[in-house]
Amino acid sequence: MIDFLIIGGGVAGLSVGARLSEHGTVTVLEAEDGLGYHTSGRSAALFEKGYGPNSVKALNEASAAFFETNAYLTPRGLMLIGGRDQQALFQKDAQDLGVQEISPEDAIGHIPVLNAETVGYAAISNSAYDIDTDRVLQDFARTVRKNGGSVLTRQRVSSIRKSVHWTVETSESLEARNLVNAAGAWVDEVAQMAGISPIGITPYRRSIARIPAPGGHDLRNWPMMLGAGESWYAKPDAGKLLVSPCEADPTTPHDAYADDMVLAEGLARYEAMVTETVTRVETNWAGLRSFVADGTLVLGPDPSDPSFIWSAAQGGYGFQTAPAASQLVADLVTGASPRLDAAIVKALTPGRL
Repeated sequence: MIDFLIIGGGVAGLSVGARLSEHGTVTVLEAEDGLGYHTSGRSAALFEKGYGPNSVKALNEASAAFFETNAYLTPRGLMLIGGRDQQALFQKDAQDLGVQEISPEDAIGHIPVLNAETVGYAAISNSAYDIDTDRVLQDFARTVRKNGGSVLTRQRVSSIRKSVHWTVETSESLEARNLVNAAGAWVDEVAQMAGISPIGITPYRRSIARIPAPGGHDLRNWPMMLGAGESWYAKPDAGKLLVSPCEADPTTPHDAYADDMVLAEGLARYEAMVTETVTRVETNWAGLRSFVADGTLVLGPDPSDPSFIWSAAQGGYGFQTAPAASQLVADLVTGASPRLDAAIVKALTPGRL
């Protein structure tokens, strides 16, 4: 009998599995061939405390020490960029993110390809970091295994039923006292199989292109660029530049792929702020960012059955919130006092929906 059976081998499932493995036996099930195949494997991999709604910012703050202690972070920086006609959007974003406004001339000093004729506003933060996402995933999985648990791939769930305990059918039949739903875009499908009311998850597609370094520049010390109104972003990555249109197009759970037209529109928005045109896209892909109506995470036992536990609706905040989000789930499941403010806990738990 498994104490905690977790459906989903992305950062949500693996982080919760690592926390719960200190309190009982854990088995993590991943439907795909490898861990983090869908959203977790297609993340922008940035840690920025000021990014997200208030409940997410609280999770970011509470996650910082974990990332710093384990040396998962590398300084990156974040530059907010607004066109000359985007003053209102820029100022709102600058306030939300808590970034320091600088002159366009100073911005060009950081990123020499910015276009002095089109960039009207800029602000910078030095508290944004790259996350070593692969090592985070593997270390969470290693913790599960070290504590006697299992992390299994190619385990697609075909049915779920409950009598006294949960029975989950994959390639074999598994029994568990508690079932953790960390299935990303598929969490409502898992809930319906289990006879639990869905939370109203909506997956939104976000596309990314990898392009050569603009003008052949060395990008290692460039900050990530974010267009006002989150209309595009560009992030250095292994000597190349990742560019996203930051679209949020609602879709269904599936193995996402980039929309060529949307990608072209996003590249055009990026090109409008720089002096170098995009002549070649080396590769592209897309991921699904899954949200409920209020835009924040859903964490903890379901009010109708506390043995059904949610770790869901991470949206675009999964990695940066994972340490604190998983700790909150473990606290709520084990009856420990949450380490977050009561109002934040209420804003994150499924009882609010």
